[in-house]
Amino acid sequence: MNKNEKFVITINRELGSGGRTVGEKLAERLGVSFYDKALIKALEEKYHLTVEEIEKLKGQKNNWWSDFKRVVSVGGALHQSAYYQVPVGSKSELLTTADLFNAETEILEGIAENESCVIAGRCGFFVFRNHPNHLSILILAPLEYRIQRVMRKKGLSHEEAEKIIRQVDRMRENYVTKYTNSSRYDARNYNIVISSDERTEEEIADLIVRYIG
Repeated sequence: MNKNEKFVITINRELGSGGRTVGEKLAERLGVSFYDKALIKALEEKYHLTVEEIEKLKGQKNNWWSDFKRVVSVGGALHQSAYYQVPVGSKSELLTTADLFNAETEILEGIAENESCVIAGRCGFFVFRNHPNHLSILILAPLEYRIQRVMRKKGLSHEEAEKIIRQVDRMRENYVTKYTNSSRYDARNYNIVISSDERTEEEIADLIVRYIG
């Protein structure tokens, strides 16, 4: 990946691995925007975006994403992820339809067309698999490490934290498998695979920056 040209970095991560925080810190170090599930969820719920509506926006203005970003206040509160509170059977789980996936893909491609960025989740490794300047990263951690981290961050019991992790793991794997015909754990989808249990988020971000050069 050439950081001197427009680039996109995608991060797949396990819940509790710290991957989202790594993505934020990496974006800060590189001076680019960070996007995650909260953006897509907010756009879908507040603006009911479809592929057709996005295509209309793209056709109206050459710099459609900059204008659209301003309208929906991207870059602020929308990025506060709520994935710790996503139970199985919730609306968020049910919103994995083909139409929504296609709309998400359009939004992600629109971001990458207009700016360098770091994107967490949303099958980014697949969406940008043919992008000429794309770095794909997977961040993992042992289950017990993830449980302890979620317990500390959310004030949950061991049993509650483990239940949420297993639910989210299943949801994410089902989502990825459905739309990419691949497992999110398939190392062939990534340039870098990192276990976060022996490193801080800052150290991992620094490691990736050194890899990029």
